[in-house]
Amino acid sequence: METQELIKLFPQLETERLCLRQLSPSDAKDVFEVFSDDEVTKYYDLATFTSVERAEQFISRMNEKFATNEGIRWAIALKSTNRLIGTCGYNAVHLGSRRAIIGYELRRDHWGQGYMPEALHAMIEYGFVKLHLNRLEAFVIPGNEQSFQVLRKLRFFEEGILREYGFWKDQFWDMRCFSLLKREWQN
Repeated sequence: METQELIKLFPQLETERLCLRQLSPSDAKDVFEVFSDDEVTKYYDLATFTSVERAEQFISRMNEKFATNEGIRWAIALKSTNRLIGTCGYNAVHLGSRRAIIGYELRRDHWGQGYMPEALHAMIEYGFVKLHLNRLEAFVIPGNEQSFQVLRKLRFFEEGILREYGFWKDQFWDMRCFSLLKREWQN
């Protein structure tokens, strides 16, 4: 990040059904359940987790990104149980240019229930209002229709395909680039 600091205290956000809070070491088992599902990681730039230790490393890395002002990753927890069902956040924040790249995933047994648009709505509002961002970006592998639907619901605009933009899982991946501007969100 540029010279400005992202924020000192981790922001907790709430929606009707969800609490977006900081990832905790006690979330490791739930994070493992999310990322150990091949369907969840199918379009993800991480290999499917095979151990809880991998989940612990993920939590540590996400919290380190916050501590070093590189990004914010929220645990998406059900208000009723405080149990983690996924994560979302700003993978990279560039305060100087007032933009950020978003990322998200959800446990498969919670797909199709409107949780992700609900969580992202709160996260987007926070980014535009509190962080004074102007542009949000999302990069999605072609074929990931569920992610496209979530972004369309939130009024993201598809800018085009970045050919062979990423490399993971021993292959190159095209990425569809989506964006949302603050003025579009306010309208």
